[in-house]
Amino acid sequence: MSKVFRIGTRDSQLAVWQATLVQKQLAENNIASELVYIKSDGDIDLITPLYEVGVQGIFTKTLDAALLGKRIDIAVHSMKDVPTQLAKGIVQAAVLERASYKDILVFKNDKDFLNDFKAHAVIATSSIRRQSQWLHRYSHHSIENLRGNVNTRMRKVAENNWNGAIFAAAGLERINLRPENSVELDWMLPAPSQGAIMIVCREEDKEAFDVCNTLNHPATALCTKLEKDFLRTLMGGCSTPISALAVIKENMLHFRGNIFSPDGKEKAEVEKSIVADQAQQTGIEAAQEILNNGAREILQAIRNAKN
Repeated sequence: MSKVFRIGTRDSQLAVWQATLVQKQLAENNIASELVYIKSDGDIDLITPLYEVGVQGIFTKTLDAALLGKRIDIAVHSMKDVPTQLAKGIVQAAVLERASYKDILVFKNDKDFLNDFKAHAVIATSSIRRQSQWLHRYSHHSIENLRGNVNTRMRKVAENNWNGAIFAAAGLERINLRPENSVELDWMLPAPSQGAIMIVCREEDKEAFDVCNTLNHPATALCTKLEKDFLRTLMGGCSTPISALAVIKENMLHFRGNIFSPDGKEKAEVEKSIVADQAQQTGIEAAQEILNNGAREILQAIRNAKN
């Protein structure tokens, strides 16, 4: 095949790493490609907290426009940044095998404050999901806004007098930036599809779809689909503290989801297990269940606070 596929990517180190991974995997299938660097709105505004931006796909819409304008043939995204509804004319071509889905805390001096439920601490994050889960566990702590790509955020942690900051483990590990002074937050449920990489292409571009689909990891694709279904059914976005995780073990799919009030005081959660090949509707079913067990009231309160 003589065509050279143009891979669109944000220009941050992590985004380029992800696009390069796709490029390498395509090369293993004798598919030639080149990277095209595009700066997103989410990379330009590094001050406004993500939950205040209120735009679906702030990190993906610029790449979507380049894709639809035929400046690129495929785009590579951190899947958790992708809206639950893709732009018209764009389709999911593949989901790569998932890396770690966990959140980690990078701490400054020591982590003793994690076991002290009275001492005050300052934790940095721009994620309303992380904020709400943290405040649920540590109501006496304060949250500071932390924006920017992974490198920028790591630098800000070093420059500021915070006790620590929360990151996605996959983001730091992929570019070898995870420091020794970090700890996994096993109690924190991740963002839907956290740790997964998605490839998208134009709906009518069957050649690009077929080429990319050879890289698809079916188990990851199923789990992330269910997590996104859960998020979409709850009509959540970056400004809503919704978490979800689906894991397949021995052909059983285990699903957990929750929603918090932004201050962490209110919580609704759901757990379901089902045979993996019968789990296509699990995300939707879990969302409907949690709506009837407290989530509807939390969502309404969040909407009322915005109006």
